[in-house]
Amino acid sequence: MKKLIVALVISVSFASYAAPNWGKTGHRTVGEIAAKHLRKKTTRKINDLLNNESVASVAVYADDIKSDSQYNKYYSWHYVNFEGNKKYKDDPINPEGDVIQGIKTCVVKIRSKETSKDEKAFFLKMLIHFVGDLHMPLHAGNSSDKGGNDVKVKWFGADSNLHRVWDSDMIDDYQMSYTELATNNDIMITKDEVAVFEKGTLLDWVVESRKLALTLYSQTHQDDKLGYKYMYQNFPVAQKQLEKGGVRLALILNEVFKCKSKWLNTFLADL
Repeated sequence: MKKLIVALVISVSFASYAAPNWGKTGHRTVGEIAAKHLRKKTTRKINDLLNNESVASVAVYADDIKSDSQYNKYYSWHYVNFEGNKKYKDDPINPEGDVIQGIKTCVVKIRSKETSKDEKAFFLKMLIHFVGDLHMPLHAGNSSDKGGNDVKVKWFGADSNLHRVWDSDMIDDYQMSYTELATNNDIMITKDEVAVFEKGTLLDWVVESRKLALTLYSQTHQDDKLGYKYMYQNFPVAQKQLEKGGVRLALILNEVFKCKSKWLNTFLADL
C-alpha cells in the first residue's frame, strides 16, 4: 500500500511539473489542417516514411516520448523563453536547444542523405510537433514564469494556469474533435490569408508568437478568475494560431520534401 501511495505521489508531482503544449487536440488539429494543404508528392513521401500514419496521428509523438528518459535531451526543444522585450539571440541560445533550433535540426536531418529512413521518420514526427508548439504563444513566454505555468488562475472555478488555459482548457471546453476543429477552421482560411500566413522566416514567426505572449501577459494576472468572457475574447485568437500552424507546417513540409529549395535557405537564415 505504501509503495502505491509513493508511486501516486511521484506521478502527480511529475504531471504538475511537466509543461503541456497545445494539448493533443490542438496538435492534431494543426496536423490535420496541414494535411489539407500538402502537395500530392509530399503526401506520398510522408506516407512512405510514416507507414501511412497520418500527420495528425503522429502530431503528439514528441509529447508521448517524454516518459522515456532516453529522449530527455529533446525536452527544451518544445519552447523558447524570453524576458521583457528581448528578441531571439539577444541572450545566448540555450545550449540544450529550443524550438527554433529543434525545427532547424529536424529539417536538416530529414533532408540529409546521411540520415536513415527510421531517423527521418523520427525527426519528421518531431518537426510536426514543434511547428505546432511554435504557434502556441506561451511557448515563447517568459522564462521567469516557465511560459505562464507559474501564472496561477481559475478556469471556470477550477485550478489552472495561463499556459494550460491556452494549451488545452479553451480547446477542450469548445468540445470539438480535432477533425471537426480542422475542418471548420480550414473552411475559414481564405487564399489571401494563406498567402499572408506563409510570409516570413522562422525568426519572424517566433517574434509573432512572442508579441502575442506579451499581450496575454498584460491581460492576465495571478489568481484571475477566467471563464466565459475570456473564452469569448480569446478563443478566436487560439483558432487563428491553429490555422497559422497548420498552413505553415504544410509549407515547411512541402519545401522539405523538394529536391531543391531556395526557400528553406532563406527561412532558416541567421539561425
